[in-house]
Amino acid sequence: MNAAEQIRLENIAEAEYEIFALLKQRYSPRTFKKEPLKERHLKQLFEAVRWSASSNNLQPWRFIYAEKGSQAFNKIYNCLSDFNKSWTENAPVLLLTAYKEKTDEGKENFHALHDLGLCLGSMTVQAQYLGIALHHMAGVNWKKAEKEFNIPEGFHVSTAIAIGYYGGDLDDLPEDLQKQETAKRKRISQEEFVYKNEWN
Repeated sequence: MNAAEQIRLENIAEAEYEIFALLKQRYSPRTFKKEPLKERHLKQLFEAVRWSASSNNLQPWRFIYAEKGSQAFNKIYNCLSDFNKSWTENAPVLLLTAYKEKTDEGKENFHALHDLGLCLGSMTVQAQYLGIALHHMAGVNWKKAEKEFNIPEGFHVSTAIAIGYYGGDLDDLPEDLQKQETAKRKRISQEEFVYKNEWN
């Protein structure tokens, strides 16, 4: 077993109750295999999005992706926070997520961001099935991204995602991030976010 496989093994969630194996295996690495993503795998990720649950079937999600080495990749990279820039340059694909803020009738779509989150959950499970890691990032300058990519009015850039196959080399990361990559995973208990009958 190589180092990358050992890290994946150690990152399997210690669930208190049995859950779907792909959910236990999912984590957000900051290093990826030095291998381009197969086109069919990208299509499968977006097909999982296509069939995700959506309020009134409005499907408000939108995406722009770019492969490493392209000008568009550099544009997305330059919209990221300094922290995210410290590790994303080696990702094979960078992606911007966005959503349509209003319905075709001009009404505020209160559930658009919820739907974007739902479809990214579907994408994440599909990615895990394919051995693909997604690292979702809030650290993106959305105003800059909207300007750089001429995002039409009425659409809002929300997050960025680094995408690549699991199995990257820890040595590609700064020392502090190497420690984070191998740190024990933590989650709050169900009792802290699930209440029965009333808010506790």
